[in-house]
Amino acid sequence: MTPLFNFSGKTAIITGAGSGIGKSIAITFAQQGAFVFILDIDVKQAQEVADQINEYGGKAVALACNISHQAEVNTVFEQVIKTSGSINILVNNAGIAHIGNVENTSASDFERIFQVNVKGVYHCLHAAIPYMKAQGGGVILNMASVAARVGIADRFAYSMSKGAVASMTLSVAKDYLPFNIRCNSISPARVHTPFVDGFIAKNYAGKEEEIFEKLSKSQPIGRMGKPEEVAALALFLCADEAGFITGTDYLIDGGFVSLNN
Repeated sequence: MTPLFNFSGKTAIITGAGSGIGKSIAITFAQQGAFVFILDIDVKQAQEVADQINEYGGKAVALACNISHQAEVNTVFEQVIKTSGSINILVNNAGIAHIGNVENTSASDFERIFQVNVKGVYHCLHAAIPYMKAQGGGVILNMASVAARVGIADRFAYSMSKGAVASMTLSVAKDYLPFNIRCNSISPARVHTPFVDGFIAKNYAGKEEEIFEKLSKSQPIGRMGKPEEVAALALFLCADEAGFITGTDYLIDGGFVSLNN
């Protein structure tokens, strides 16, 4: 019998995979047999993840990529094709955060978020889809956020960007149904990653435990999510077993959206 979620023979590109959720997705996909390309602006972190995967018998390559630069994205995707011959899965995970409301968000901050979280996703979609069309199909998974669905204080620019990701997901899913390309998104609530730890340390020095507990309990389930839990959902949505799913956003939020009302 063929095992479930078999990614053998598939090539996956995962952006922002040098740490956090992206790292967990890369490791999970590699465990299921995928040839994983780890794209990150921090190539040292990306290489550490690739080395970890290769050390345990997986197959991974680390590539430096600033997704806000279209020419750089195009070059990297061409390199993936030259190396593996295909792009079966694209996970648009890379993104950056910003704290602020509309008044205290500067134009430069707004532009910085837009360049990475919106144009970066566009650049990767624009580069990958022609290859997927030529090979007869593929799967795209975008990382949205609960911030695209509900109002979250002081997240004006970030919420804008994730709303755009959710909309792009629907548009791509609709436009590329005839080409056997599926496109879905995941909307996490707060997930415990190194970014969260760094944010707390930077903004709440001396109160780390207190703030961590407060943030954890803001999820109705009583804790933050784990990167590997998001990776497990990503695995399913990118697998052949999810072949009847497209144009859908999946909450993974500990009840944040539905139980906080």
